[in-house]
Amino acid sequence: MSFAGTIAFLGGGVMATAIYRALLGAGVCSPHRIRVSDVMAGRRDVARDLGVTAFDSNRDAIRSADVVVLAVKPQDVASVLAELRGELTANQLLISIAPGFTTARLEEAAGGGIPVIRVMPNTPVLVGEGASGFCRGSLATAEHAATAREILSAGGRCVEVAEKLLDAVTGLSGSGPAYVCLVVEALADGGVKAGLPRDVAMTLAIQTVLGTAKLLAETGDHPAVWKDRVATPAGTTIAGLAALEAGGLRSALIGAVDAASRRSAELGKG
Repeated sequence: MSFAGTIAFLGGGVMATAIYRALLGAGVCSPHRIRVSDVMAGRRDVARDLGVTAFDSNRDAIRSADVVVLAVKPQDVASVLAELRGELTANQLLISIAPGFTTARLEEAAGGGIPVIRVMPNTPVLVGEGASGFCRGSLATAEHAATAREILSAGGRCVEVAEKLLDAVTGLSGSGPAYVCLVVEALADGGVKAGLPRDVAMTLAIQTVLGTAKLLAETGDHPAVWKDRVATPAGTTIAGLAALEAGGLRSALIGAVDAASRRSAELGKG
């Protein structure tokens, strides 16, 4: 499927670059339909190397764009939207990946009358395996949501949620890659403790997490199904699972998602 509109990215940082690279790689959008604005010449050069039109002016980038992706640092959101007041139109969709800004605040800062969608992506978008959650502002329609879904799906999977749940998305998938990295590192450390060379342990740990995630995604089975299949009576796996339960792994991960979700809510109020 090819996106027929023009997309302007305000900010050419890591996440913005990951999203437009995914759009190009998946064939969803051709280079001439993507624009990037950034104050850093190096980021503009990256865009131009991919055939994307780059600007040092946000106003120039959004002119005649159908979708405007706000991908600047949270502290720059207000000033960028203030700059674009009167430039953004009701015919454009504003998609924000800036954390901590509600759709109501974005609508107000944009000057009113602008349809807004707020997105929480995560870093695996960089390899086309992202997990993104998004919510609609008061003026965003089902058609706007479909446009956002088309853009985000180029870099992985996405789900639409009510805005009150976006903090939970942040705590789970937004922060989740860090938790998984910690698990991978710990698994590799365990392999080293048991006698494996570091590189071998890391290879096995990464592939085990990758393979298990793919197994669950493709079968649709509950994780407990495969846990029970691997854990034979009086075997090695059940001994390891007992150690994990004693160490509180399950409650620690639940607590991490909850803590990150609550912190996201605090930042949003600030």
